[in-house]
Amino acid sequence: MKICPNSTTSLYINSMKKGTLNHNNNSNNNNNNKVYRRMEEIKVKIHGHRLSAYCTMLECALKLKGVPYEFIEEDLINKSQTLIQLNPVYRKVPVLVVDGKPIPESLVILEYIDEVWNDKDWQLLPKDPYFRARIRFWAGFIYQKLIPNCYTIMSTFGEEQDKVAREFIEYLNILEDGLNKEFPGYGGSLSPFVHGEKPGLLDLVIGSLSPVFKVLGKVAGVELLMKERTPFLWSCCAAFVDLDIAKDFIVPHDELFEAIMVKREKVCATVGA
Repeated sequence: MKICPNSTTSLYINSMKKGTLNHNNNSNNNNNNKVYRRMEEIKVKIHGHRLSAYCTMLECALKLKGVPYEFIEEDLINKSQTLIQLNPVYRKVPVLVVDGKPIPESLVILEYIDEVWNDKDWQLLPKDPYFRARIRFWAGFIYQKLIPNCYTIMSTFGEEQDKVAREFIEYLNILEDGLNKEFPGYGGSLSPFVHGEKPGLLDLVIGSLSPVFKVLGKVAGVELLMKERTPFLWSCCAAFVDLDIAKDFIVPHDELFEAIMVKREKVCATVGA
């Protein structure tokens, strides 16, 4: 269990040292301080696992919003009764608990965080309804197409794995083309994120998953995410992992690789049986 206090210093990233955030309005600062005090009375907990990219998304979102929270590490093999009670349908992490009320499912939680703490400097979703809908569409695409293939790559071998890896790369190409068309001008040196200069919901999702993509590429023997093939996605991922707040939560490559290989060995033992 760890306690993550509210730290305004964690809100700054490299691209913002040039003055992106404006805190010169004293009256606004006073109002914000009042809001912070009111919000800090809310007890926020994450039931999760440190190797979970879904949990990385949520921790980064709360840090970006300046929301203090408590992280409760769950055993994913011997699941606690608390986790089962909080998420009786799926019995999975993460679960966000706000004043005793549980909210499961990472995408749902990200939108909840954005709506509840909507007075902060960071908004995870754009205000324009159309672009909000498009962000949700592409987030759904990632969850429905890319993530299932991640699990398949991890648990398959030989020709089957090669086929899934090729399919995964094709989905990345589709995502790349879609983001380029719908968010032109972003994903570059001036505005590295899908949402522009600041990371938003899609950036948290893609960026948190990028270490997994890298490790799975090593497992499959092929580089899944390449700068030459998908420069927009590459830019988003590179900018995300360079964030100070992300460095606190991203699992080291070797540790993540070892964890995935342990899972593969279990699958291999099952198949052999």
